[in-house]
Amino acid sequence: MTNPLDLPFDVKEMLIGLKPWIETESPTFDAAAVNRMMDVVQHDLAALGARVERIPGRMGLGDSVRATMPHPRAGEGGILLLGHMDTVHPVGTLAKLPFKREGDICYGPGLMDMKGGNYVFLDALRKLLAAGVETPLPVTVLFTPDEEIGTPSTRTLIETEAKRHKYILVPEPARPDGGAVIGRYAIARFDLQTRGKPSHAGWALKDGRSAIAEMAKSVAQIEGMTTDDCTFSVGVFNAGQWVNCVSSVCNAEVLSMAKTQALLDEGVEKMLGLNSDEGDVVMEVRRGVTRPVWEPDQPGTMKMLSLAQEIAQEIGFEMTGASAGGGSDGNFTGFLGLPTLDSIGVRGKGLHTLTEHVEVDSLVERAKLAAALYCRLGA
Repeated sequence: MTNPLDLPFDVKEMLIGLKPWIETESPTFDAAAVNRMMDVVQHDLAALGARVERIPGRMGLGDSVRATMPHPRAGEGGILLLGHMDTVHPVGTLAKLPFKREGDICYGPGLMDMKGGNYVFLDALRKLLAAGVETPLPVTVLFTPDEEIGTPSTRTLIETEAKRHKYILVPEPARPDGGAVIGRYAIARFDLQTRGKPSHAGWALKDGRSAIAEMAKSVAQIEGMTTDDCTFSVGVFNAGQWVNCVSSVCNAEVLSMAKTQALLDEGVEKMLGLNSDEGDVVMEVRRGVTRPVWEPDQPGTMKMLSLAQEIAQEIGFEMTGASAGGGSDGNFTGFLGLPTLDSIGVRGKGLHTLTEHVEVDSLVERAKLAAALYCRLGA
């Protein structure tokens, strides 16, 4: 049998393959853009001989793609490759952050989070198929459209599919030290609205009650609740249309990270405690989507980590394993107790910014890791 670490992975070839993925911009809230990305992925999977299904989107979001890779037992539960194709970068970001290589670094929107990881894990399957290598377990691929907003439309799909499999691989970007994630903190989202009383800001300012002013006071209060183990961040703030009108409605969104379920419950209680209909301005807090705590050190996951560490040593790097914040779809599968290895994708920096990039060397490194995992999981 061909040693998966000896497969002919080629950086230049990978970058050529990645180019259309990165240049097909796919922000979550633009369903048409996400679906154009899914078109590209669907074509690439079909070209590998996979049986590809297009699962229509809902809630106004994009489609998902599920592919059953060629295998004598294709369709049976085995290994699930789980990734998302949506990004936080709006269409037009390429003008400021074009896909380009500069020495050992390659830039592009969504390249690190997480199209790069998805691509190299797919390239590993491509090379295994070309070499005629049959993996011990069949592989299924599921790419989804809404991870960046908490996976509101595909959580059930992910959980249902994952339950069929023995192992779940999530090629989110590697941790700063190159390590994997074996547990994740909870992530909770909240939708806030203040409602005041409108008036003309020039003629009758004293008659109005500003929803903006009340929400602004709450920002300091909310972010002031942050501790090392439970954080609160106001990431969206929308209000007003006319500067000469006292704003009667203001909307905001809050993200909270909690390291334990108890801290999550406490944080939720604090946020919901901000609800108030007293005074001239009403504050309404509604709980949004939540990623549950994925407790670390589960036996199945630790077994996967041990295997990945052996492979990494053979390749020539060290792989650590730890819990992390940030949230991913691994929260769901790990919460269910399913063996899940997360953040085994490419190494890089600047995700969600206009400096997002990957270390080019990590493309081959992670493709080798992927190929070996496919060949040794279940062996």
